[in-house]
Amino acid sequence: MILPIYLYGQPVLRDVAKDIDATYPELKKLVADMYETMDNADGVGLAAPQVGLPIRVVVVNLDVLSDSMPEYKDFRRTYINAHIIETGEETVSMEEGCLSLPGIHENVKRPTKIHVRYMDEDFNEHDEWVEGYLARVMQHEFDHLDGHVFVDRISPLRRQMNKRKLTAMVEGKTRCDYKVKSYKK
Repeated sequence: MILPIYLYGQPVLRDVAKDIDATYPELKKLVADMYETMDNADGVGLAAPQVGLPIRVVVVNLDVLSDSMPEYKDFRRTYINAHIIETGEETVSMEEGCLSLPGIHENVKRPTKIHVRYMDEDFNEHDEWVEGYLARVMQHEFDHLDGHVFVDRISPLRRQMNKRKLTAMVEGKTRCDYKVKSYKK
């Protein structure tokens, strides 16, 4: 089932998400719905707060980029209770967008390498270093779990330049090709 994506201004996007355990009701269905929602909106990642749930669940599909990045062929992963433990020192700036902030794309500086801990859908624990584009996607999505959106990481000047678009999102005046829920609706 395709879920509405919560837009900038929704309070759940500012909540720090909670860890869950294997007894979370209908988790497999939620994960399947999140993949369907993300794929429908042409995203590469989606965090549970973006569908209104303050829990630490993220889905990522990088297979859609496999033509230009063959290392991501068939790459679809679920991250539960994900936390970034530490980051490498090297950073790079790259353009990002977000399904919760449609129409806004800005360069964001992030570490190129991160140490993460998470569980997969079967609640197997993983502890690993991740780098490259996947590290960027994970940082972007894991930010949602900590109540942040990517515009929090751009300069005040760039944020000011996007103020009209951000205000339109809060007021429910943003058009999307996918199902959304704005603050005023």
